[in-house]
Amino acid sequence: MISFNYETEFSIANECDYFDWLTKVIISESRKEGEINYIFCDDDYLVQINQQYLEHDTLTDIISFDYSIGKELHGDIFISVERVAENASDFKVGFEEELRRVMVHGVLHYCGYKDKSREDELVMRQKEEEKMAMFHVKQI
Repeated sequence: MISFNYETEFSIANECDYFDWLTKVIISESRKEGEINYIFCDDDYLVQINQQYLEHDTLTDIISFDYSIGKELHGDIFISVERVAENASDFKVGFEEELRRVMVHGVLHYCGYKDKSREDELVMRQKEEEKMAMFHVKQI
């Protein structure tokens, strides 16, 4: 089960579209959906998590804690909506596009994709693009 938790004023209006999309992403990677919690927060909240658990004192857009068991994905994904907004501006893309990129990035880490080396980063970017293309908003 995927859940969204908000530690800031931000919220996703069409949560069901995101739940459906993330489920499709997980299935497309031959994985099973376990309990995945997205926690949307501000920079201060995420810096505190970064300092407390990773001993880093830097701004970041995402921190993910992977508790997966075999092919069943479990974890907590913390996302700074402030960082996402700034990155969207820097990369000249819409906020929702950048948000989806960061959201799927966390799931792809759970699927085993890395981004520490240049080669791994290229594979991660390709996978992000592939999975973002799977997002469809339901028409009412």
